[in-house]
Amino acid sequence: VLQSSSSLKAPYEDWLLTYGLSISPFHMRWQTALFNRQFYNWGRWKPKFLYLWFSMGMVFGIVAMFGSVILLGKTLMQTLTQMLTEAPRAQNDRMLQVVVSVLSSGLYVRVVPGVNLPVSQLTYFFSAILISGVIHEVGHGVAAIREQVRFNGFGIFIFIVYPGAFVDLFTTHLQLISPVQQLRIFCAGSVWHNFVLGVASFMVLFLLPAILFPFYYTGVGALVTEVAEDSPANGPRGLFVGDLVTNLQDCPVYNVEDWNSCLGDISEKSQVGYCVSAATLQQLSFPARVYRRLDGTVECCSNNSLTDICFSYSNKLDSHMYACLPARKVIEASKVCRTNMDCQKDFVPSFCLTPSLENQTRLIRVKHPPHIDMLYVGHPMHLQYTVSLSSFVPRQNFLSIDLPVVIETFCKYLISLSGALAVINAVPCFALDGQWILNSFLEATLSSLIVEKQNRELVGFLILLAGSALLAANVALGLWMVTAR
Repeated sequence: VLQSSSSLKAPYEDWLLTYGLSISPFHMRWQTALFNRQFYNWGRWKPKFLYLWFSMGMVFGIVAMFGSVILLGKTLMQTLTQMLTEAPRAQNDRMLQVVVSVLSSGLYVRVVPGVNLPVSQLTYFFSAILISGVIHEVGHGVAAIREQVRFNGFGIFIFIVYPGAFVDLFTTHLQLISPVQQLRIFCAGSVWHNFVLGVASFMVLFLLPAILFPFYYTGVGALVTEVAEDSPANGPRGLFVGDLVTNLQDCPVYNVEDWNSCLGDISEKSQVGYCVSAATLQQLSFPARVYRRLDGTVECCSNNSLTDICFSYSNKLDSHMYACLPARKVIEASKVCRTNMDCQKDFVPSFCLTPSLENQTRLIRVKHPPHIDMLYVGHPMHLQYTVSLSSFVPRQNFLSIDLPVVIETFCKYLISLSGALAVINAVPCFALDGQWILNSFLEATLSSLIVEKQNRELVGFLILLAGSALLAANVALGLWMVTAR
């Protein structure tokens, strides 16, 4: 609108030029020379160290370029195999999901804020993208100054909603230096620095218990940090923020990993039973009508009951007995069992009572002392998805229970997105850093074998064409597998 106005067009364009702004549909860019002195200071700091650092990055970038092609080729074959197979193997599924996530995160084509990325995670996501992009471009800029290429400026951009960064280098200087020098520049940010950032984030994540040891302790349970409003764990006898979960059934919980592992085991295995003496069973049970549900399981309690559960057990006379019993009285202070043999003690007649629930539904006893145990009836994964926990317990009440979670989550996003940038930019593909890495590599290695520059450029073009097709096929088929299936 401003550009279409005859009176406002010139002032508007002058204002953009003054502040280094560039605005176009879905894209806004800001470039500045304010940081040029800092970049030059970095590029001239310890020349021998920087030479060794960027030489390591060059070797790593070349290896990553070949490795990315092998990875994409293997992934494409696995994806095609899954498309032709009705029941793909679980291992392939996991590998496909990892690779597709890396590819799509790097290209920003799958992650749609608010759709398949939780809104609460948007800050982590965009911050990690921006930091990964800035580290990426700082690597290019410092390496260029180290190789005597003129540095014009640094900037950031927003494409639709995704942030990024860039550096402006003097193209003529870049073309005049040797192919090996070019490789140091192209590999520095595109692969090497993003890889280093991912490793550094992983180390922080791995050492976080030691880093936060003076303020938080671990290994005592899983601390509840959030309970969703629609969670079945909500309620007067449910879980609350600040509760420390120590057991799920007879499975001890020392951290979040144990919580997830215990829920996975409970989901995969059959429902456990509880030892109840014959006298207690006779005292608590009352006559009830028995009927079968649609899935074949048996129900013997009123649908309106919020405290009673139908239990099944066997005795010497009849192997299929059912009793509607108050769940809390049966479970509390009861031993977990699988068969009646597990309950024989002190010659007291006892039975192993198993909750008669619908398929995939489980009765789970959650211990969070000093509170009364929570009895959960439902799918274990629903409990996992609606309750957020942390392995870090504050040593003092004034310490935030969310700080370790924030650090953990941010590190995981940095590892994922920085790693995605490293993998994607190593691919010999048009418009990616892999294009320039390949061209410089061919110039450095094939000059004596292929004398004509045009022939070397033709070889590079064919490789780039194949790499671009390979990357596009992986992303297209991967996204189709994720969405269509």
